[in-house]
Amino acid sequence: MALAVLVCGSAAYADRNDIRITDLGNPSPVASVGSTVPSTNYNAEANGDFRAFARTFAAVMTSANLMPPETLGHAGFSLNAELSVIGLPTPGREDGQVTIPTEGAPTNPLLLPSVHVRKGLPFSFELGARVGWIDRSSMFAATGELKWAVNEGFTWLPDIAVRAHVTRLMGNKDFDLTAAGLDFGVGKQFPLGGMVTLTPYGGLDLTGVAASTDTLDFNQSRARDPIVTPPTYPGLDNTGIYQEVKLMENINSRIYGGVRFIGGALQLGAEVSLSNQGSIDVAIAGGATRNRALPAVLSFSTTLGLDF
Repeated sequence: MALAVLVCGSAAYADRNDIRITDLGNPSPVASVGSTVPSTNYNAEANGDFRAFARTFAAVMTSANLMPPETLGHAGFSLNAELSVIGLPTPGREDGQVTIPTEGAPTNPLLLPSVHVRKGLPFSFELGARVGWIDRSSMFAATGELKWAVNEGFTWLPDIAVRAHVTRLMGNKDFDLTAAGLDFGVGKQFPLGGMVTLTPYGGLDLTGVAASTDTLDFNQSRARDPIVTPPTYPGLDNTGIYQEVKLMENINSRIYGGVRFIGGALQLGAEVSLSNQGSIDVAIAGGATRNRALPAVLSFSTTLGLDF
């Protein structure tokens, strides 16, 4: 029995929140170039649906900051466990709707637990990394960030910082999704006595979204065809890619506000954020286009960690 398992390997398994990107439909009306045969799973708005999905899921991946603008100091180090609770939009193609093409019914709200590590550097710089797991899936969101506190530590002035960040979705199949942007934050630390402080903060995060796909098979139920003469290549029918989503043409704006409590080395925090995605132009049947409003993404996040 053990030998059979080792030889055969384990079956592929997809959880309910894993992405099946081909469910967005085939953007081509014909099976192949030069063909008049209708394509399988044709959707005239497929490219627009892919763009809307990419921007929405990027907002999910980048839904938390969970740190005030002040840095840790050149010798500082912070390790945190975080949890984001994110509301997903209603599926569909109307204004305010976006389809997330998951293997099963997606969990809503979606949970995104993360581990966040930050290290202080000289000259008010700070380096950070975060890895978050998309609940009930095999996907992870990996983030790298660099923060610079333009102003910090003054008695009567707020702390101000700029943070550059890049997040990439990992463990997904058939498509790539990356989000990168700049975060502008402001906050102020208030001492409560001894080594206890409270820091309210807020900011604006501007995030560009880039996404592309591999060559996709839109006929997932195709069967092996018998050998014929002359040979044909039906396996190339009903395949294609979605239109690329370009970073500088797809900008999400996120506003956030939160509070951090520090008592000794213990650190607690909570944050609320709202990501606004604006609208996109979507190609529809007949070569026309329409403007489609995308939904905002609301999230609530908490953090617990140690600050050294």
